[in-house]
Amino acid sequence: MKLTDCYNFHDFRKLAKQRLPSPIFHYIDGAADDEVTYRRNTLAYDDVDLIPNVLAGVEDIDLSTTIFGKKIELPLYCAPTALQRLFHNDGERAVAKAAQNYGTMFGISSLATVSVEEIAAISNSPKMFQFYFHKDRSLNDSMVQRAKAAKFDVLALTVDTITGGNRERDLRTGFTSPPKFTPSSLLSFMTKPGWTIDYLSNPQFELPHLQDYVSEGTNIAISIGDYFSTMLDQSVNWNDAEKLCSKWGGQFALKGIMSVEDAKKAVDIGCTGIMVSNHGGRQLDGARAPFDQLAEIVDAVGDKIDVICEGGIQRGTHVLKALSIGAKACSGGRLYLYALAGAGQLGVERALGLYRAELERDMKLMGCNSISQLSRDNLKFRL
Repeated sequence: MKLTDCYNFHDFRKLAKQRLPSPIFHYIDGAADDEVTYRRNTLAYDDVDLIPNVLAGVEDIDLSTTIFGKKIELPLYCAPTALQRLFHNDGERAVAKAAQNYGTMFGISSLATVSVEEIAAISNSPKMFQFYFHKDRSLNDSMVQRAKAAKFDVLALTVDTITGGNRERDLRTGFTSPPKFTPSSLLSFMTKPGWTIDYLSNPQFELPHLQDYVSEGTNIAISIGDYFSTMLDQSVNWNDAEKLCSKWGGQFALKGIMSVEDAKKAVDIGCTGIMVSNHGGRQLDGARAPFDQLAEIVDAVGDKIDVICEGGIQRGTHVLKALSIGAKACSGGRLYLYALAGAGQLGVERALGLYRAELERDMKLMGCNSISQLSRDNLKFRL
């Protein structure tokens, strides 16, 4: 399969599977336990139908929205994900450039393989730093200071990873960061020579935000689940989140909110936004899909903070349904990670281009000129 053969989410997934060794592919592709929540995240969108209007004069379409005080040209942005240079050598650099070319936001992780300083130097787009609350408070302070100095627009504290989810695919493939070439995994790396040569011939990736404080993930191989379970602070609470919000002093979000009660608490501590998310089904299997929770959360806090729907997005119509419920924007990881893994920056740009084309076409078919015209009147829920 070639990049030019990719027309949707599933095509990019095939392209990534074609290029990546098994442990790397299944790290992106997998989720927790029986992966029920992972599947439900997308299936949830099938439970509501779109009701279009016609003869609305839809020659010009405005897809822009404003989140965290920044205007973006697409109501969809690239959520922060870890270890991107493991999927393609250009990693976060490729995604940052692609996001800028499409006028949308891009997020990088605490476990990024490119630093906030380098990303700031190559991207003028709105930028989010995704923060993992570590046991090492000096590491936490360092990440806040560096993101602030690099003029990142949003700090997003991930709140659903105080312990690692049971990602059984990673256990079976032996996935670690950095990868371990073991007798059991060697064949999978040998059968993907393009990735293996690229990985071995380039400088070893680092975790620049962490490496001065911890060796795990850079010099000591560890699974992501074990990293979360051993390095992150399981005692973190609402007081800690409020102090972090105050210390940051700017646009601040919680990533991983799924209940109305927690959404209200996010408002109380000074958050300017929340990502309704279950970490792509990679943490608590059996958790509800973000789209299924969206209406209750929007009704409770949507007039006070920006509500982002994150999880299961595979089509432009999924985005339109979330926006019609009241989300300010949508975000996702796999929706661009497969494209990154398959073809680097060109892959991410093709993926974003296809989403933009879908959104423009579907908006015209809905009879809407701008996303502000979308509402729950456009929807009919199946019983």
